[in-house]
Amino acid sequence: MKHKQERKPFNWRKMIFTIVTVTLVASIIFISIAMALAPTETDETGVRVKGDYVLMLAQCILGVFALALPSILQHRVQLAIPSNMLVLYAVFLYCAIYLGEVRAFYYNVPNWDTILHTFSGAMLGALGFSFITFLNKTDRVPMNLSPVFVATFAFCFAVSLGVVWEIYEFAADGILHTNMQKFGLEDGTPFLGREALMDTMEDLIVDSIGAAVMSVIGYISLKYKKGWVEKLLLRRHRSHG
Repeated sequence: MKHKQERKPFNWRKMIFTIVTVTLVASIIFISIAMALAPTETDETGVRVKGDYVLMLAQCILGVFALALPSILQHRVQLAIPSNMLVLYAVFLYCAIYLGEVRAFYYNVPNWDTILHTFSGAMLGALGFSFITFLNKTDRVPMNLSPVFVATFAFCFAVSLGVVWEIYEFAADGILHTNMQKFGLEDGTPFLGREALMDTMEDLIVDSIGAAVMSVIGYISLKYKKGWVEKLLLRRHRSHG
């Protein structure tokens, strides 16, 4: 009797990455066409000009590169990335770039930016735990390091990257005349005084909250040997020989 061919388990990660990639590539094509047809200036309200598409196009291009980055790292530096982390990463890019910028969720959905920054702070905190293993050239958090030190390092690592992102937004807004820091309304009307600082400060605050939550979880995991952190760690494949 012939054995039935076993079905391979459905690759959810690959499907999600494919959907997000196709969405961003299609958005690049659509935005490029809309940008070419849009006027340079207009007095009509609600009509987009070429400058309105600059940020969307730049973010989508950056998003496609960001989606390809895990695969590049996995092959070039033999990096093993947990599947759950990859799925969360792809979903985050979809929510931040396509829904946030292209579909204008940042303007139309209350606290959309705040939710994403809190989530990214937690993800960067998890990355901080992985980074400390890379510095010590090991696959696990070194047991000779204090859990308090490791958790504090992860927190500072995540907050530092959050600050770097805000610097990037500030630079992009100055050079490309975009509105990444949301210092004005979607139609270009600028906020004044303290209100103009609200988006940046809220981002930094919720980045810190997300990083703090992940650091506390990491501390408990290391202190009481729960194994939670190990499930999130990025590792290098061991060479066989």
